[in-house]
Amino acid sequence: MALTEGDVLDSPGLLPKETPLAAAVRKVPTGIADLDAIVDGGFPAGSTVLLVGEVGAGMQEYVYTAASKIALVNERPEAWHHYLGDHCADSDLPNRICYVTFARSRDVILEELRAGFNAEYYEAFRGRTTFKDFSSWYFRHSVVPPEWTDQEDVFETPSGNVLEELVAFLDENAEGAIVVIDSLTDLAIAEAVEMKELVTTVKGLQRVAKRWDGLVYLLLTRGILEKRHELMLMDSVDGCLAFEWKGYARSSNRQRYMYVERFTSVLPHLPREKIARFPTLVSSTHGLVVVYMERIS
Repeated sequence: MALTEGDVLDSPGLLPKETPLAAAVRKVPTGIADLDAIVDGGFPAGSTVLLVGEVGAGMQEYVYTAASKIALVNERPEAWHHYLGDHCADSDLPNRICYVTFARSRDVILEELRAGFNAEYYEAFRGRTTFKDFSSWYFRHSVVPPEWTDQEDVFETPSGNVLEELVAFLDENAEGAIVVIDSLTDLAIAEAVEMKELVTTVKGLQRVAKRWDGLVYLLLTRGILEKRHELMLMDSVDGCLAFEWKGYARSSNRQRYMYVERFTSVLPHLPREKIARFPTLVSSTHGLVVVYMERIS
C-alpha cells in the first residue's frame, strides 16, 4: 500500500536521518530578519532569486530593505545583530550592491528610497551601490528624446545588444555582491529582446552566480507576460519569492503577503509549519518586515 503524507510525517523512522551536510551550506543574509530566521540564516550563497509579484505588493520594498541593511552592516559591523537578527552569525556578508536598471535612473531609485526610508538606509545604500543604467538603450528607438535619458549626444547612445552589455557589466562587478536587476519586466516587453534570448541569459546567470557567492535578485511584475513565459523564467532560477495583495470580505482593507513559491535548496529543509505565507508591512525605520506567519493549507 502506498504511503500517505501523514504516514511519512508521523513515522520519522521511515526516512533517513538528516546528515550534517545541510548545515555546511554557506548562506547569505536576505536582510529581512524574520525571513532569515525561517530559512536558517539566509539563502544559499550564489542563488539567483526571482521576485515576482503584483504592483505595490512589497517587491520593491524587499529589495530596498535587503540592500540597505547589507550596506549598513558593511559600514557598521558592530550593528550586525541589530539589523540582521540572531540567525545570521555564520552567514557570509556581501560587500556591496550592484543595481541594474533599464527604464529608471539612479536618481529616481535613490529619491524613492530616500522618501520611503530613513536617512541611514539611504546613505548606506547610496554609498555601497554600483549603478548601471541602460535607459539610453531602452528608449533608443522610442519617441523619448535622448536628453530625457541624460544622454544628450545621440552618437553616444549604445548600439550593442543590451543582454551582452548586461553580461559584461555583471562579469566585472557582480562578484561578492548583491545584484538587483530592475527589472525583467522592462526587458521582456522590449521589442529588441527576444524571449528565448532572455530566458537563455537568465539560465546562464543562474550558473555563473554560483561563482560570485552573493545573491542575484530579478524583479518581474506578475500578470504582464504570458503565463508560459513567466513559468519559463521561474524555471530558470534557483528560487522564487512571490508578493501579492489580499483583500478581506466585507472590508476595504488589504494586506501584503510574501511567500516562497519555489526554492529547491530551501523548501525541503523547512519545518512543515514554516511553509507559510508571510503578512508583511513596510515602515520607514525598519523597511519591509514580516508580521507573523499564516500556514498555507
